[in-house]
Amino acid sequence: MSGTRIIVIGSAGRMGRMLIETIHETEGAILVGAIEREASPFLGKDSGLVAGIGENGIPITDDPLVLFAKADAVIDFSTPASTTHYAALAAQARIVHVIGTTGLASEDIAKLDAAARHAVIVRSGNMSLGVNLLAALVKRVAQTLGEDFDIEILEMHHRLKVDAPSGTALLLGEAAAEGRGIPLDDAHSVRSRDGHTGPRDSGSIGFATLRGGTVVGEHSVIFAGPSERITLSHSAENRGIFARGAVRAALWGQGKKPGLYSMMDVLNLGDI
Repeated sequence: MSGTRIIVIGSAGRMGRMLIETIHETEGAILVGAIEREASPFLGKDSGLVAGIGENGIPITDDPLVLFAKADAVIDFSTPASTTHYAALAAQARIVHVIGTTGLASEDIAKLDAAARHAVIVRSGNMSLGVNLLAALVKRVAQTLGEDFDIEILEMHHRLKVDAPSGTALLLGEAAAEGRGIPLDDAHSVRSRDGHTGPRDSGSIGFATLRGGTVVGEHSVIFAGPSERITLSHSAENRGIFARGAVRAALWGQGKKPGLYSMMDVLNLGDI
């Protein structure tokens, strides 16, 4: 059997199980490894059984070295510390590293930049086609509208999500900022409002975060101008959209030159 040999990081988690199922269903994709953290209760268990697709003969392990030597790609929705660790291993093995991890700090990004000199890295705050199309549209609308239109980004996720704003909200904020030709920094980004804040600063990009229940992901970008308002939005109904995008990125990355890519590159949305 030939195809792209893929490792899944965090294979017993919600995204990991969905990724294993998606790889199983995707022509040209082959699961060759399933990794979990040390002391995970799932170590040694069959990853297919854990994912609910039936036995596949791929046990869950916490030892990545042998797996990275025989893989073409690794898909990683984990933690910033784990992601930077696996980025170094992927760079050494010269395999594609698809990263859906959010909450990365500037020092983490610097480590990924270093790893991308030796390997293909595809990183995005959201792997879905719809969200990346939304980001491309947000950039175009922000380019078109002037500062008479205020930009607000509203997002809601399930109660267990640990970072805020979400990686998707920041992805959309970056798109809006790029459209306006400004950096998304402290001078242009408003993350919270409380008390007597005074009037809204012209040109800023606001973020509002909601958490509760089992919401997979809801995002809206609001352009509020004089006497009119434009709202662009996306609703994620299950995690399969992220898994399908990540597997597509792993397949796309084969044969590409080392570098840091995004889902905009994978989906060829740069000209929208």
